[in-house]
Amino acid sequence: MFAAAHAGGSGDWAELADRCLAELGDVRGATVGFVYATDVFAQDFDAIVAHLRSATGVEAWAGTVAIGVVGGAREYFDEPALAVMTAAIPAGTFRLLPAADGDALAPELVRWARDAGPTITVAHGDGRDRRLPDRLGDLADLADSFVLGGLGSSRVALPLAAGAVGRGPLAGVVFTRDVLPAVGITQGCTPLTEGRRRITKAEGNVVHTLDDMPALEALQADLATLPEEVRIRASRRLHVALPIVGSDRADYLVRNLIGIDPQRGSIAIGEEAEPGRALMFVRRDEAAAAQDLTRMARDARRRLGARPRAALYFTCLARGPNLFGPGSAELAALRAEIGEVPLAGMFCDGEISNARLYGYTGVLALFA
Repeated sequence: MFAAAHAGGSGDWAELADRCLAELGDVRGATVGFVYATDVFAQDFDAIVAHLRSATGVEAWAGTVAIGVVGGAREYFDEPALAVMTAAIPAGTFRLLPAADGDALAPELVRWARDAGPTITVAHGDGRDRRLPDRLGDLADLADSFVLGGLGSSRVALPLAAGAVGRGPLAGVVFTRDVLPAVGITQGCTPLTEGRRRITKAEGNVVHTLDDMPALEALQADLATLPEEVRIRASRRLHVALPIVGSDRADYLVRNLIGIDPQRGSIAIGEEAEPGRALMFVRRDEAAAAQDLTRMARDARRRLGARPRAALYFTCLARGPNLFGPGSAELAALRAEIGEVPLAGMFCDGEISNARLYGYTGVLALFA
């Protein structure tokens, strides 16, 4: 049994929490809770979790704060809001991932995951913590866990709820795979051309040449393939994409194009540039993003093979009203495919799928 609630419009967290509790109703039997708060409540997050724990009797809570949250069919962006979901999941099918400051996963969690078999982790991360990539790798090795979720997007320090509230690079819940059997990722960018470039000379995050020509020249050549009106729009929303090696679909990591050196013909990207790696130039595109969102949600629903019991959704800060427009349009498109199921999530400063950090994407998880 799942129940979800959301509330906004007040700067009083206790009022919003009580409105959520009233909407949740009787949650006896619930074992896990998810809570997402907009970052105006960052300093109050520990109190919010304690209040929800006391009122519901649910001990295990996971979540964080973000500039925006999603609940049901509503997007709350840069305004006071809470989104809450509770679930009655058998105790033997999940374990908390504590937000501890230590560098190693808890031995009890490692033993449980080994015995439980393949797992799936819903993780909330702090992108400002340098240990984050290592911890993602540790989780991926945890009984071959598929790690999904997102990075909190707070303008102040990030709180992460997992059991006892703590601070650390990641926190969340590890489930057995049968609890969350369908996951999807949707891109918010589209390539300028169908082909891929190859990095042939690079240093750090600076790409000097692509296919043995100056990187800036390669970018200009790809832009020149577009119609003039599209080219003008694309030039304002340019990024680079690094295809995932071995992926069986068009899966790529979008990174910012952070600098151009016209004299040397080089470009700087928001990632270490490795010679030999494929690279594409991409643009943020509303129509392509909407089409891909529908495809992803439909595919996830089909793989589930039944109506989902509930959903978690982690979407980029650059999406939502900044890409799809007002009126919770992104959630409307999503729910048109998965149905009006209990849903909670947040707008992220980076999205997690298969233990990789993405940008400009949406990550969906469906509960069976």
